[in-house]
Amino acid sequence: MITDTMISVVVVCYRDEGNIRALYERLSKVLRETAADYEILYVNDASPDGSAAILNELAANDSRLTVIHQARNFGAQAGFTAGMVQSIGDAVILMDGDLQDPPELIPDFIRMWQQGHDVVYGIRRKRENSMGKLNQWLYHQFYVLFHRLSYVAMPLDAGEFSLMDRKVADWMNTLPERDRLLRGLRAWVGFRQVGIEYVRPERFSGTSTNSFFKNLRWARKAIFSFSYAPLEWVSYLAALVMCGSLLAILFYIITFFAYPDVPRGITTVFVLVLFLGSVQLLSISIIAEYIGRIFEETKQRPRYITREIVNDHRKDGAGVSARSV
Repeated sequence: MITDTMISVVVVCYRDEGNIRALYERLSKVLRETAADYEILYVNDASPDGSAAILNELAANDSRLTVIHQARNFGAQAGFTAGMVQSIGDAVILMDGDLQDPPELIPDFIRMWQQGHDVVYGIRRKRENSMGKLNQWLYHQFYVLFHRLSYVAMPLDAGEFSLMDRKVADWMNTLPERDRLLRGLRAWVGFRQVGIEYVRPERFSGTSTNSFFKNLRWARKAIFSFSYAPLEWVSYLAALVMCGSLLAILFYIITFFAYPDVPRGITTVFVLVLFLGSVQLLSISIIAEYIGRIFEETKQRPRYITREIVNDHRKDGAGVSARSV
């Protein structure tokens, strides 16, 4: 036994029907050997497979397992948020439901927490081999870019797999933004943080729901949520184009008087119009990214809606409830 405090583990599940039992067994074994008291919070993000039935069956036989059924698929970030709000432990651990976040790393997280670190996050030193060398390199380069562009020091190769002290989780729960990126918010709140390297294993069962375009949207979300650099690039680009335009004007004035008989072609005008038009569209698209996020926040819709909670530890006794946050 490592700690006599209560540990909460939040697991988000989507299309993980084949992973649930294996993760539950491994996670329960680790927690029984590690913590005197614990709870497992499984967030079913409206998974279209048989995940709900499996989770309800497990919860019926284990009062320490809380199952949160979302009203629809709100995404992993909303799922983790729902689990954090529902959790009651002195420390909260976040992990994916596909067993690519190994439960056996949790004791190391807890030991680092006991040493005074408020946040302990996993660093993906090496990703699954099925991803391929090129994709692994691209993922790492994105984190390098994200780290350089962000106005907060972002750890490299760190996902949601982490342990957070109760005060850190409470602060993150109070943040009002709807379009959330938890790994970024975790860095933003500060406190004493440390990373632990691990090798990310292959997915236990099923196929990944990620794709190139989904990852591209994730990259855009990360950069536009925690960086003002794209807006600065627009101003730099505008200054560069203005200087180029002034030089072009000066060049045409000189050539007009120096070589008055040289014919003036329409190709130059055509190229300039296309160039300036593309610059304007690029600038508008960058500004639109920020405006879109402002629009989403001003609507003030709930971050998620919970349809049902099985074994609700926040109520007196086990039961079922529903909520929206």
